[in-house]
Amino acid sequence: MKVYKGTILSVNASDEVFNYLVEDGGKIVFVGNELPAEYASAEIIDLGTKALAPSFVDSHMHFASFAIFNAGLNVMDAESNEQISEMIADFYARSGKAKTLIAFGASPYSVKERRLISREELDKVCPDKEIMVVKYDGHACIVNTKLLGKIDAQVKPLRGYHPDSGEMNQEAFFKVSDYITGALSIVELFTNMQKAADFVAARGIGEVHTVSGVGFPMNLDITTEKLFAKSLNNGFQVRVFPQPMDVKVAKSRKLPRIGGCFQCALDGCYGSQDAAMNEPYSDGTSGVLYYSDEKVTEFCKKANRMGLQIEMHAIGDKAFDQATRCLKAALDDFPRKDHRHGIIHDCLPTEEGIKICKDYKISMPIQSAFINWKQEPDEYLESIMGKERVARLNPVKTFCDNGILVSLGSDAPCTTPDPIVWIDRCVNNPNASQRVPVQTALRMATHNGYATTFDDDLRGSLEKGKMADMIILSANPYTIPAEEIKNLKVEQLILKGEPYRSAREGILKAAVRGLFSKNRF
Repeated sequence: MKVYKGTILSVNASDEVFNYLVEDGGKIVFVGNELPAEYASAEIIDLGTKALAPSFVDSHMHFASFAIFNAGLNVMDAESNEQISEMIADFYARSGKAKTLIAFGASPYSVKERRLISREELDKVCPDKEIMVVKYDGHACIVNTKLLGKIDAQVKPLRGYHPDSGEMNQEAFFKVSDYITGALSIVELFTNMQKAADFVAARGIGEVHTVSGVGFPMNLDITTEKLFAKSLNNGFQVRVFPQPMDVKVAKSRKLPRIGGCFQCALDGCYGSQDAAMNEPYSDGTSGVLYYSDEKVTEFCKKANRMGLQIEMHAIGDKAFDQATRCLKAALDDFPRKDHRHGIIHDCLPTEEGIKICKDYKISMPIQSAFINWKQEPDEYLESIMGKERVARLNPVKTFCDNGILVSLGSDAPCTTPDPIVWIDRCVNNPNASQRVPVQTALRMATHNGYATTFDDDLRGSLEKGKMADMIILSANPYTIPAEEIKNLKVEQLILKGEPYRSAREGILKAAVRGLFSKNRF
């Protein structure tokens, strides 16, 4: 039994702040302002100027992809393609017997050349090993000649094939991703996921919602993520969303949900100028809407009737409208009181679509890290769609004002999982009209994330009877100046009342435990 004394941010329905929290056996047994005599002899942890809050949730990430890329080379902070080349050359020199290399985070908008690194430049520093450099938005990549030679016949007929530059977009990118992930072993993937869990836990994240299904044979990555989720015995939680638009993939694995990006992506993104738009971009194009309304509606109706929770990727306003129309059609066809369907990203919503989300209680797992994003700055966005539309991007306050359940996530590996950044961008949004109070931002990063996957019965707020899944913050975000929120630190993650323990252990032992565990997934 432990007594936490100090600032307790409950994130309950009234956002109350208390003086004491008592944990016993992994659960919260008391929260209040006066410590009952029965707990007086328990160990007391004095928080001092720090604060206790619920653990964070990453409500949308590509966990398998992030795990793979996190074990590769991150070039997000490079300031030039020359620097990226130097980083790759060093990575290549250290790669040993690896046949395929992966780098990620390249952006044409954050390097001085204002373009992506090219196939020719990759060939100079990595001539005899396959390499894929994934673009920051996770919707395109650049390949070298060695890799192109292996996959050319498969990608040549596909949209987004650009052999001269080595850039692969849209379906061509998905095919390259399938090739790369298909070459990885399940053992390697499992090990990388253990490391990735430790990485996000260091940032106070106690649960991740992963969209899975990125090219492994027989969707083995989905099966592996479920096994990984069940294998954990340190309190860390994983909720798996299979991305294929086939309900059998979810039902055969006894998963209660389906959706994400890739096959469940209704459009592209702004970085590749293929997010589907109601009004054209400055060059006259309107992006790519991958499916007809008929196909998306059929999928939604089938999944909804089978009791599955649905999430779909929609970035442009045309895709957002399609997502809302099709979810509405599914719920009109078969009403469900507490479905918790969601639309991911919601970057450019329409009034009509927002009204549907409000009326039909459709949630929004958004990525506030996209606000004031170095890899995709406003100057670039204004150049392709104009200032008026850019001013309407990511309207977090509008969502909240309409009573929509908004949660926060990273879309990792597109952005690095960091809930402090998410909260800061919501509170200090450069668009002042869309700023929200810090209490609201903290709720979106904690309680709402857990609520998105029906986990708020046990987690997401510091209340009696719930699991003691908590974080210790370096200061009280409710009282510090807004401009200092970005400097907050997560000093400790506590799951089931205990300091976080590394997920790294022998794979055989973990896998066997996962086969018989009753953990949620």
